[in-house]
Amino acid sequence: MNFEEKQTALSEIAKKIELCRNCKLCEQRTKTVPGSGSPDAEVFFIGEGPGKSEDLQGLPFVGAAGKFLDQMLESINWSRENIFIGNVVKCRPPGNRDPEPDEVEKCWDFLQRQIEIIAPKLIVTLGRHSMNRFLPGLKISTAHGQPKRRKDGQVFLPLYHPAAALYSPSSREIHLRDFAKIPVILKKIG
Repeated sequence: MNFEEKQTALSEIAKKIELCRNCKLCEQRTKTVPGSGSPDAEVFFIGEGPGKSEDLQGLPFVGAAGKFLDQMLESINWSRENIFIGNVVKCRPPGNRDPEPDEVEKCWDFLQRQIEIIAPKLIVTLGRHSMNRFLPGLKISTAHGQPKRRKDGQVFLPLYHPAAALYSPSSREIHLRDFAKIPVILKKIG
């Protein structure tokens, strides 16, 4: 697919997400948060689910964790225009609770389709919930910053969720160090 075809396909998915009533998350949402960024992104960042700011704006990672994500992108001379950012679930779980398994399942086809369209070289999982969806059985405390290649050839890089640095400012250096590996991993993938 060329850029325009990818953009059209992603817009069609966003419209389906906007109309989705497949689980109870739709009942309290203000806006859906399908994801945003470049259809040609080499890197797809995947978080857990939208928070309050994301629910109000309909965009991923626009709250405090998003500001730190932007700083990390700047630290490797990137911006949001270079990447695609999405979440495992496309509507905010009430009270920022963890998404329930049935909610994740109901959104899974949307995310899988986005990944197929974008065809990223690298998927960066942000936090343990996103990581466990793609790389079950790993612990974020030992897997963060270490690229993993699945049998299907897709390369993943598990990272701590940017919100973790908000609660534990001393972990910012770990976040930045792990993030600095992204361009190096991309070069190795080719």
